[in-house]
Amino acid sequence: MPEPTPDQDTDAPAGTEHTGYPPALIATAVALPIALLIGVVVAAVIALRTPVEREPLALGPIPAPAAAGPACSALIPALPADLGDYTRSVLVEPAPPATTAWQLPDGGEPIVLRCGLDRPLEFNRASALQLVNGVQWFEVRDDAAATATWFAVDRETYVALTVPDGSGPTPLQAVSDTITAQLPAQPIDPGELPN
Repeated sequence: MPEPTPDQDTDAPAGTEHTGYPPALIATAVALPIALLIGVVVAAVIALRTPVEREPLALGPIPAPAAAGPACSALIPALPADLGDYTRSVLVEPAPPATTAWQLPDGGEPIVLRCGLDRPLEFNRASALQLVNGVQWFEVRDDAAATATWFAVDRETYVALTVPDGSGPTPLQAVSDTITAQLPAQPIDPGELPN
């Protein structure tokens, strides 16, 4: 039997030639799917961290006879840019006077503050009030919209903060801090009891 030459594979069956893949091809075949997977993961992380550009928020006007008054002029610019996870929204022009809003980064129901309003019709001598960081608030629920509108009732003008359910206590606390710092407390003036 002839001796095998160095090129021949001694384990290969007689009459067959060994056609192995080059190591570079094997390495590429293994590395390519891994690199592709890493690329997809990195792209997903970047996409999640990139803030979503929100559309300007359209808010309808409501009567706010004291919106141009000194109380609202002091309060509106002092409001924080963020309320917990909510960030300040751009409002569609013409925006209602003395009004600002915040939304979550991906949009959704906003938190809306309006200053200079009339006394709410529901606010009377029997109304329950809640004291938050030095401000007396009166709540009006809207179960259909899943929101609550809180009215600051102990300042020279009425301030309304509408918050969607599930937004937590931070918005009311932060706005209360700003109201306390900007507007002096005054005696409440509830409406008469209904007959």
